[in-house]
Amino acid sequence: MVSEGLDRAAQKAFTRPIPKSAGAQMRYLVKQLKGTRAVAELLGVSQRTVERYVKDQIRRPRPDLGQRLEDAVRARWQPRIREQARRQAATSTGLMIDTRARFGFTAAPGTTDDARLRHLTLALPPHLAARLFDAQAAGASEQQLRALTAEALGEVYFRDSGRRAHGLEVELTDVEQLDFEL
Repeated sequence: MVSEGLDRAAQKAFTRPIPKSAGAQMRYLVKQLKGTRAVAELLGVSQRTVERYVKDQIRRPRPDLGQRLEDAVRARWQPRIREQARRQAATSTGLMIDTRARFGFTAAPGTTDDARLRHLTLALPPHLAARLFDAQAAGASEQQLRALTAEALGEVYFRDSGRRAHGLEVELTDVEQLDFEL
């Protein structure tokens, strides 16, 4: 959920839309992966099927294949623009996060640690955005990314960048919604 949210945020920076037709999408993938065999393996279809799409002999894919095709193109579309947007967020602008989730706490004795459902929209500073992007690039698991997100939210919202609630550890559970914006 966190990794997909970060990818969607980077995709909003695209300067051109992805190709619309199945043939154009297939031709783009063939060019990127340097061959029809690699595209066929990626999409789980035969090499001949890929060749038919490239030649526009087949125009409309099955719904499941159409979605896999669009996802594969979107994942490879405009990598420089995507990287530039991430670099800018990690160095100067930061990242907006909008989430609705249950937050649990580990705090000093005598305080409540009951988890509560909250809807937060916050601006994360660049150094926290950089940590999230670096962890995603390093192949962190969804659980690790969720823990980093909870830590970032804890620092910005609950601990107010070190001005209050020292020692408060935040746990992010029952995530209903999680969106990022660059």
